Amino acid sequence: MSTPYPFTAIVGQDDLRLGLLLNAVSPAVGGVLVRGEKGTAKSTAVRALAALMPEVPVVPGCRFSCDPGSPDPACPDGPHAEAAGVSRPARTVELPVGASEDRLVGALDIERALSEGVKAFEPGLLADAHRGILYVDEVNLLHDHLVDLLLDAAAMGASYVEREGVSVRHAARFLLVGTMNPEEGELRPQLLDRFGLTVEVSASRDTDERVEVVRRRLAYDDDPESFAARWAEEEGALRERIAAARVLLPRVVLSDGVLRQIAATCAAFEVDGMRADIVMARTATALAAWAGREEVTADDVRQAALLALPHRRRRNPFDAPGLDEDKLDQTLDEAGPQEDGSDDDPGPDGGGDGGGGGGVPPQADGDRTPEASEGGDTPSPAPESAPDAPGRPAGGEQQPVAAAEPFRTKMLSVPGLGEGAAGRRSRARTEHGRTTGAVRPQGALTKLHLAATVQAAAPHQRARGRAGRGLVVRRDDLRQATREGREGNLVLFVVDASGSMAARQRMSAVKGAVLSLLLDAYQRRDKVGLVTFRGKEADVALPPTSSVDAAAARLESLPTGGRTPLAAGLLKAHDVLRVERLRDPSRRPLLVVVTDGRATGGPEPVALAGRAGRLHRSEGTASVVVDCESGYVRLGLAGELARELGGTAVTLDELRADSIAGLVKDVTAAGRAA
Repeated sequence: MSTPYPFTAIVGQDDLRLGLLLNAVSPAVGGVLVRGEKGTAKSTAVRALAALMPEVPVVPGCRFSCDPGSPDPACPDGPHAEAAGVSRPARTVELPVGASEDRLVGALDIERALSEGVKAFEPGLLADAHRGILYVDEVNLLHDHLVDLLLDAAAMGASYVEREGVSVRHAARFLLVGTMNPEEGELRPQLLDRFGLTVEVSASRDTDERVEVVRRRLAYDDDPESFAARWAEEEGALRERIAAARVLLPRVVLSDGVLRQIAATCAAFEVDGMRADIVMARTATALAAWAGREEVTADDVRQAALLALPHRRRRNPFDAPGLDEDKLDQTLDEAGPQEDGSDDDPGPDGGGDGGGGGGVPPQADGDRTPEASEGGDTPSPAPESAPDAPGRPAGGEQQPVAAAEPFRTKMLSVPGLGEGAAGRRSRARTEHGRTTGAVRPQGALTKLHLAATVQAAAPHQRARGRAGRGLVVRRDDLRQATREGREGNLVLFVVDASGSMAARQRMSAVKGAVLSLLLDAYQRRDKVGLVTFRGKEADVALPPTSSVDAAAARLESLPTGGRTPLAAGLLKAHDVLRVERLRDPSRRPLLVVVTDGRATGGPEPVALAGRAGRLHRSEGTASVVVDCESGYVRLGLAGELARELGGTAVTLDELRADSIAGLVKDVTAAGRAA
């Protein structure tokens, strides 16, 4: 077994270390979600924490890690007779992104359950993680139904496995840690709320600190055992402090005045539900125990708010997590008598001023800023009097305009029946949904079709010598249920940013419509991409990604002006879809072209655009054209483009869900007669 990197050797990342340590002191806090860019020691810190956890006494031979002092009466391996327990280190169990439901919760042998009445259960990762750490790297990429199962188990402290009326339950209490890179997509607000704490991490910009990170990492890679030995004393001291805080935790007093401050804070920041109040109370208690105190103070409440509330303030995918610390201080002052601030304790993280860390810096207005330049700096808006100043488009282009207010859009879906990742857009064969039929299982049986299984087994009962009431079932009789649900698609936006779209009011409405479609894509679990065209060429503004807010940021900074190379935009989209079909062949695309249909520049621009549209149609790409043409005189060019694509054309007004105009829900299939 490889030697883990010492927890105490991690440089900086105070918020990350504090969030993990508070959960080690009090697992009831509810776990921690670590958000940050790649290469910021997220995984290293989580794996290092296991070495600090106290050893776990278990019943010998129990696959579910029952405590010998109070074994689970419903343990599938029980009942356990009185016996001396054995101690083992706390486990860190990692849940892979591509894990199946059976791998997570365990598998039940349906064949033996039907024919013998035996609950033959093979434990999953939730059983392995009981009384330890369950670590989910890239939790934002985990399938939604797995996240639901995971968080339900974490909340209830138990896992339930049910197959056609046969159920198994076992204890599943663990410290849940998830890490994610927001650039790869966000978690739903409902799932964010299920994590007790969240911390934001980023690489230090301090040169000395970065040098120390590299120095320690190189030393560890050269000789892990010697490096770990140099930190053994610090590791031991931290391990003892965790154990002492656990002992002190039940004696910590949470006064009514402190509870009032907690409730007032959650109300002031308008968080939904009551989970935030409970998590803040538990976190403040853990902070006091970690500092060696038996009473929770206002400083503990403030620190708990910075850890427990930022992710609960996120209301849509375009909101950045954050907390206004000035408002927090004002709320705490108004909520009750101020705690005595004379305590000289250095703070729960063992250093600093005790008041920092754990929070996200307050976000300024207009958080969706233009993308940074290649030099790494975000361009500042240029003064109006300096047309050639840095950051201002040249050559007659207009500055980006703000998007209009987003609205709820009508449903756009891909026709036919897909087999892509679970989502909420188009019809697909999925593991969850309504049952539509039965087939012979290929590999392990996961979803039994009971009626079809009984029907297959019934004609053979006499030949199999059936006696009594039991049904004799063989492997060949089992039938797998086929189910139909919804899938997520790749929604590729092709946006016309040419001069014909450049009127400020018009472009604002267009951006508002695309922003609305992006919000719809977020809610339906889609991947999104963005291609823009203007001047002489088309650009991939955003390659296909799960990060809808990244697409919104690129859209916000989109300048306009120049000719309309419509064919170039369609051909660039074709290249993007070709690559994505190789990467993820099961995810079906939906092409959304936002344009007035005009094509200018180069020889025969209209004919070339038509040929590019027919290329998409020949490959079966479902498409919709959002017609942005305005004014009394309409040329109908967007409708002609839609016919070339084999898709549907809709106006901006028809795109609204509350529009009187009708809109076919399924995009016309490619190849259907125009």
